[in-house]
Amino acid sequence: MVEQFPVVDILVISPHPDDAELGMGGTILRLKSEGWKVAIVDLTSGEPTPHGSEEIRAAETVEATKVLGVDWRGNLNLPNRYLEPSLEARKLLAGYIRRLRPRWIFAPYWEDAHPDHVAANQLAEAARFWAKLTKIDLPGEPCYPERIWYYYCVHLRLIPQPAFIVDVTPFWETKLEALRCYRSQFLTGTRVEKPTFLDRLTEQAATWGWSIGARYGEPFASREPVGLRSLRCLM
Repeated sequence: MVEQFPVVDILVISPHPDDAELGMGGTILRLKSEGWKVAIVDLTSGEPTPHGSEEIRAAETVEATKVLGVDWRGNLNLPNRYLEPSLEARKLLAGYIRRLRPRWIFAPYWEDAHPDHVAANQLAEAARFWAKLTKIDLPGEPCYPERIWYYYCVHLRLIPQPAFIVDVTPFWETKLEALRCYRSQFLTGTRVEKPTFLDRLTEQAATWGWSIGARYGEPFASREPVGLRSLRCLM
């Protein structure tokens, strides 16, 4: 059976299942509430991990995807812990971009302690470029997403200066619901004393929210200037 690909507005590129939820789950929920079509492509299975398995992580991803309500989610099945921005991986991801035809791409921030996240950033940028090429052995028609934004899901204690912050206050609890679907990652075997990992995540989101006068926020970076047609776009 040939896999069907919807045409979407947004493609979120996630190194592992749960990274999209961690970095921009609230923004995904906001986009969906506003009528945007959103897809997620996980580059790897995310396994092995101490309390997970391929089967467990796949089932958790299905649950979390239902909570997010995205239009499509797929997995490139590239090797976890050994992810590289290779030519073959670039070709594979570019083919997905050409078939999903997103206007915007969201990819991991370029600075991180996790090599898979750095590789995912490089892979996303290279695949975006390849997706527009003609006279190349790729499925679909040439497509060049207008913008690529970068979400923060990093393993470094960074305090970045983002290009913009999205108010995700109405969607924060649902984001946490999606993250709790990944029980093997955030609940099983984790310490019970406060603050938990999800407590820390909430504290960080509250700081970003405070910086824009909201309860919770998710920050994003851009390598290029952010253009506005009107100052009415600002909060």
